[in-house]
Amino acid sequence: MGTGDFSRIRTNIAALEAQKSLNQISSKMAVHQLRLATGKRINTAEDDAAGFIIGKSLETRVRGLSQALSNIGDAKNTLAIAEGGLQSVLDVLQIMKEKATQAASDTLGPAERTAIENQLDDLAAEIDSIVDKDTSFNSINLINGTFIGKTVQVGANAGDTLAIDISGDHDAGALSITDASLDVASATAASTAISRIANAITKVNDTIRLIGSLQSRLTTKEATLSTVITNTEAAKSRILDADLAKEQLELTKGQILQQTALVMLAQANVAPQNVLQLIQQ
Repeated sequence: MGTGDFSRIRTNIAALEAQKSLNQISSKMAVHQLRLATGKRINTAEDDAAGFIIGKSLETRVRGLSQALSNIGDAKNTLAIAEGGLQSVLDVLQIMKEKATQAASDTLGPAERTAIENQLDDLAAEIDSIVDKDTSFNSINLINGTFIGKTVQVGANAGDTLAIDISGDHDAGALSITDASLDVASATAASTAISRIANAITKVNDTIRLIGSLQSRLTTKEATLSTVITNTEAAKSRILDADLAKEQLELTKGQILQQTALVMLAQANVAPQNVLQLIQQ
């Protein structure tokens, strides 16, 4: 810091030093005021270049993970719709099995068997409607054998995916329960129909089990991502966010120093006038 000679008044070194200190204090106060206003410790790269880059990288990761978490939610919704459709198919198959079991008794006459045959045909048509029309997500059919080779982005990095397949068609034809496949004209034929329907029930149950396993994996991944997002947010906050208590303390200290610097600047500006006394005498 420069010092001035008391008797030299053309350049007031003391006033210049006081003014420089006042400017420095005011600049620091502006930084603390900005941090208090925004809640951020780093508002520009100038504040902390390395911290700014690290913090932005963490922010990018958090946003990627958050979107992956949303993707998992969509995938779970998709699987839930598929499971609901299959459960509806299963309910229909159970009714069909009851009717086929009823027809497997020789106590029924031709009229009763015809009525059961017609009901079985209607139920098979309902299964086709459930599979081909009702069970879809975003206009994508889920249980007609076309929802295969699908992937869900479950992480922030490329390749962090989970394969989802609902293989196999579940309409009446694929399950071998169409009008041509089921015959209840006799007790013997009805027994064969029971076996076919039982096989269809097994196939649907196997697919529901597969969907349940995928849902379990997605739930685990969802919980893991939630934990990672929270921890990453904490790391980002420690780097980018301001400690408001500390910033308020620094601002208060700056306000006191600012007042002191103003007083000293005023005194430094008055000091050269004392030299005039030498001239007056």
